[in-house]
Amino acid sequence: MQDIYKPLTERTPDTQYRDNLKRILDGGILAKETPQGNGAWTCFGTLPQMIFDPCNGVPMITERKIGYKMPIAEILAFINGARTIDEIKAWGCPFWDDYVGHGTGIGLEPNDMGPGSYGPAFAAFERPEGGVVNQFEQLIDQIKNFPNMRTHLVTPWKPYYTARGPNRKVIVAPCHGWVHVRILQGKLHMIMNQRSADMPIGVPHNMIQYAALHLMLCQVTGYEPGLFIHKLDDAHIYESQVPWAKEIIGRVPRPLPILRIDPDVKDLFTFRPEHFTIDEYDPHPAMKGIPYFP
Repeated sequence: MQDIYKPLTERTPDTQYRDNLKRILDGGILAKETPQGNGAWTCFGTLPQMIFDPCNGVPMITERKIGYKMPIAEILAFINGARTIDEIKAWGCPFWDDYVGHGTGIGLEPNDMGPGSYGPAFAAFERPEGGVVNQFEQLIDQIKNFPNMRTHLVTPWKPYYTARGPNRKVIVAPCHGWVHVRILQGKLHMIMNQRSADMPIGVPHNMIQYAALHLMLCQVTGYEPGLFIHKLDDAHIYESQVPWAKEIIGRVPRPLPILRIDPDVKDLFTFRPEHFTIDEYDPHPAMKGIPYFP
């Protein structure tokens, strides 16, 4: 997959993430009441979508150093149906450790993220007539056999489990993972729509994990990578995150890195974190202490 990339000297620094941070602070609405108890500067549906051509590198932000292994491990865990916090951690992602016990008030075991979480939605979406559908298995089969369809879609949303009320069975309603694929002129283009976007903390990890998913889908279906498009619905910066956001905005982006994927892996469900490496990554220093509101 590395053959798709331009040489480092020809890759253009990408400002889309930084520009959207600035748009939120300059023109966002302050939502004082949030479920997290911290006000958030918010843009709802008004930010430009971020459009990435893989030839220019993968969207792993350079304004601050971040890791790639854990976000990719998380999306792999979800694709393979991980439902418990321990299962996700076993893939190499400890992001959810602080959520242990959050579901006990809605009838879940302490380690259970619930049947409305990402893994069950992706790998075991209930059919009305009984049984379940593996959405990514179905997606790949349809791309291979009916490539020109406009219905190459995956959703993380189970409305019967995600709404507030007595039927809720998820500790955190899915924030990302609405995937739409289109094959055009021999290239596989992918949109990922994100319902809720914590810009300083969550979005940089979502950018790299779904860019990786885009390239994985290309590799297992045999299509050349087209555009990866990241749409943000409710994009926000919490009030206590503002100093860090301003520092990020003040840093000049550098050329994006490249993501190398083991070319021998041809089955989406056999990818593992060790099959991925980042090269030519030259970020600004990491930023510690950015407040996070789960």
